[in-house]
Amino acid sequence: MVTVAELSSERRKSIPKSQKGLPSKHKEAGKQGQSGDYPMPDRAHAANAKARATQQEKKGNLSHSQAQQIRAKANRKLGQK
Repeated sequence: MVTVAELSSERRKSIPKSQKGLPSKHKEAGKQGQSGDYPMPDRAHAANAKARATQQEKKGNLSHSQAQQIRAKANRKLGQK
């Protein structure tokens, strides 16, 4: 079984907005450091963010443009086009 790296709430809060898939969410009052901003401090988190963005877009929780933004940032982190 593959274990996905987990982030503590303190570590999540310390990740700069430049390493998040939705940095605009980082600006929302009370939302800083919460799940849903798609942190990508490393390749494992980038791959996971990409998968979750697709999943949440299909569920209607993310707009198409938000999901595209997350996937594009994850692809850059993963060295993909």
